[in-house]
Amino acid sequence: MGTPNVRSFTEVPTWHRLGEGWKPLWSGYGREGFSLEWHDFFTSKSLDISGSFHPDSVEICLNLAGEAAFQLGKEPRKLNPGAAMVYAPGTRQLQCTRLGGHHQFLTIEISREYLKRRFERMPEGLEPGLPDLLGSPQRQAGLLGQTRPLRGEHQRLIPDLQASPVSLSSRGLWYEGKMLGLMSEFFFKAPESELFCERQRRVARERVQKVISLLESNLAEPPDLLELGRQVGCSPFHLSRTFSQELGMTIPKYLRKLRMERAGMLLRTGRFNVTEAAMEVGYSSLSHFSQAFCQTMGCCPNLYPMIQAKTDRRPKP
Repeated sequence: MGTPNVRSFTEVPTWHRLGEGWKPLWSGYGREGFSLEWHDFFTSKSLDISGSFHPDSVEICLNLAGEAAFQLGKEPRKLNPGAAMVYAPGTRQLQCTRLGGHHQFLTIEISREYLKRRFERMPEGLEPGLPDLLGSPQRQAGLLGQTRPLRGEHQRLIPDLQASPVSLSSRGLWYEGKMLGLMSEFFFKAPESELFCERQRRVARERVQKVISLLESNLAEPPDLLELGRQVGCSPFHLSRTFSQELGMTIPKYLRKLRMERAGMLLRTGRFNVTEAAMEVGYSSLSHFSQAFCQTMGCCPNLYPMIQAKTDRRPKP
């Protein structure tokens, strides 16, 4: 059972000011008991998103970019770029602030009723807090799970979810399948022992995520490959190969992607012209920036805000 205001709850007021920075991918919370939302926005100051949490929900957040500070009662938790976390507001007010900067994250919102139907018999190995959260309607104190590093497949999952390459009639089933896969991964405790190859993969993922964080924090003057290798603790050659294997692209190509996405976000705010956006992401040559932007974003930077505005007016799913 949820709190009394569950049926009248809406998160639209929280995200309305961000415009298309909030994109519902599947708005089925009231019908099927789950929804998926993509967030991609820039904020110059801290943004309180506490009002976006459904009172009767459990959420999974895949946080690609930007930092978030959570607080549940006296328990704090920080969600860094390249990490995921499970949380639930419960009867206590879950507080969350997105710190200033560029944010990209996916949220999967799942109602308790859906989870109770799915976990009719409580399975073993659930993350601490979930059994209490789902087992009794009287125990809804909320949950702040431990953070976990994102893997390369999580990075690749995002474009797939945004495209939803299936017919409209089967889209709900398709999204539910993707959600169940994430639930099976994030709702259960990780194995206590790891095989050697699993440890190697985990270390590789952690190194890649650290590289991404270092690049995102220094887009204008990013560290070179030698410095990246030093900071993550491996040779530049090994790091370059590992990065390409995990994300399917080289570090320079990924850096260009990050730069162009950040430039596109700046242009969409209307507060930066093309030259200013280029300088913000480390380009001193406007022609080189324009060429890279066209190749990455599919149009020239001058037209990008107008094209995005037209795209934003398309009907949502």
